[in-house]
Amino acid sequence: MNIEWFYIALVLACSDILHGVLWHTFSDFYIILGEIIHNIVKSLFMTWIVHELIEATFHFIVLTLVFQSLTIGVLGGSIHFITDVYHNYNKLEMTNIQHRALHFTVESIFFMIILAL
Repeated sequence: MNIEWFYIALVLACSDILHGVLWHTFSDFYIILGEIIHNIVKSLFMTWIVHELIEATFHFIVLTLVFQSLTIGVLGGSIHFITDVYHNYNKLEMTNIQHRALHFTVESIFFMIILAL
């Protein structure tokens, strides 16, 4: 097995950092967008899920462009979404490095398994 899984997890980590930079840069826009979404779905939980889906779509786009593969984009966005929802829903208290390590570990193992099939 080659180490493509490593590169995918690395790009996902960079994409997550880029998402954070964009989040902080355009926070006023995201607050307004969040309010619009909340007014549509009428639920804080659903607003959060929509946010996570938008973030997963962002990761899908980045991975698809970098690896020129819709499959890697879909799988990467999906595993990132699942990991985010799991650790946020269960209110795992983590530092930034622990958060990054959790994502990198889960995403690496996931792609090791997928690419080994």
